[in-house]
Amino acid sequence: MTIIAQIHRKFVLPKQNDPLQRIKIIAFTHKTTDINDIGKFHMDESDLRSRLETLKSEMAVDELLYLSTCNRVEFLLSTAAAIDESFLKKFFPAFDPNMSTADVSWSMQNAQVFEGDAALNHLFSVASSIDSLVVGEREIITQVRNAYEQCNALGLTGDLIRLAIKSTIEVAKEVYTNTNIARNPVSVVSLAYRKLRALNVKSDARFLIIGSGVTNTNMAKYLKKHEFANFTVFNRTLENAQKLANELNGKAFPLSELEHYKGGFDIIVTCTGAAESIITPAIYKSLVGDDKAKKVVIDLAIPNDLDSEILNNYDVNLIAVNNLQEVAKENLQAREQEMEACATIINKNIEGFKQILKTRKVELAMSEVPKKVKEIRELAINEVFAKELSNMDAGSKEVLDKILLYMEKKYISVPMKMAKDILIEDAKTK
Repeated sequence: MTIIAQIHRKFVLPKQNDPLQRIKIIAFTHKTTDINDIGKFHMDESDLRSRLETLKSEMAVDELLYLSTCNRVEFLLSTAAAIDESFLKKFFPAFDPNMSTADVSWSMQNAQVFEGDAALNHLFSVASSIDSLVVGEREIITQVRNAYEQCNALGLTGDLIRLAIKSTIEVAKEVYTNTNIARNPVSVVSLAYRKLRALNVKSDARFLIIGSGVTNTNMAKYLKKHEFANFTVFNRTLENAQKLANELNGKAFPLSELEHYKGGFDIIVTCTGAAESIITPAIYKSLVGDDKAKKVVIDLAIPNDLDSEILNNYDVNLIAVNNLQEVAKENLQAREQEMEACATIINKNIEGFKQILKTRKVELAMSEVPKKVKEIRELAINEVFAKELSNMDAGSKEVLDKILLYMEKKYISVPMKMAKDILIEDAKTK
């Protein structure tokens, strides 16, 4: 069975007595959904907190993580609820109240749903890049980590997702280290650059860099490495634009100045987090002016930053995520033989995660032990043996206090160690 077959499963009722079965994923990826449609689930950075807090509250989920990249949007949930038709029918309007009935229906039909073991398998596969548009690219592990840190900072995640993401990062690192899946690594950025080079672009080409996030920063560094040198950077936050411009020895402007820019360009590289087109027909007309030469636009945003109407009126060579898929398929074929090794590592770590959950369950169950031991100690000192202690000299009291503290620590640590040893031994016998 291929790894792709192993990770796909839909609408299976969970076993709620197992904490692993609380892990659920609702996903839209390049494998089952047109990349342009994935943009329906993108959010502006400014809306992230309010919309995700509302979604978590309305769906009554315990924990929530939102991952958005150029070829996927995924919701990682911790909930006892089954992700069935009824759940999804409520979920999508909670995510976006402006969704039409048709959009909700489309979302329900196109969502991939994973639960329990299948969800963990999918999560491990995503971070290990074997579920990526470009198999073997390493950017995804950073994107997963950043998504967790962002949602954790917003108070959306808890203990279960924390453990899941910690294991996910470790699995991805093991896959990258112990297989050849990332040998001679490629990425969406490198594929886009490959297509750009095929156009025989001159080294003095004028670049407009719109957005200074991870993707555009990587692309800009690629361009500088290959001796392109004429860069102008636009970003919503001028400080971030200036930071990237300094690395490129270029100029920086706030995004609000884009429509007034008259410096000309040959190539636009754009990737922002905007929910709507950044480069409108009016802005493009202003940018291009009277220049009739064919332009190149590298648009790696989802949804696209370039308004599609521009392609009807101007001579533009567009390099976008969706037209990189053919090159990505060739890359996948070259790495297919590594899939089995990756699947072995992932399956091993799924079993390991189950053991982590068992240990954590014991830790949580015994979290009251220190409090109870301290209560017993205080009761003994202040009530049960208060009279006897009052007759003891200061030195004897000090020795007794040391003895009690020593025993208190042992009574806290020994049961935990014994419980863990039992769990480990139990795992070995299975």
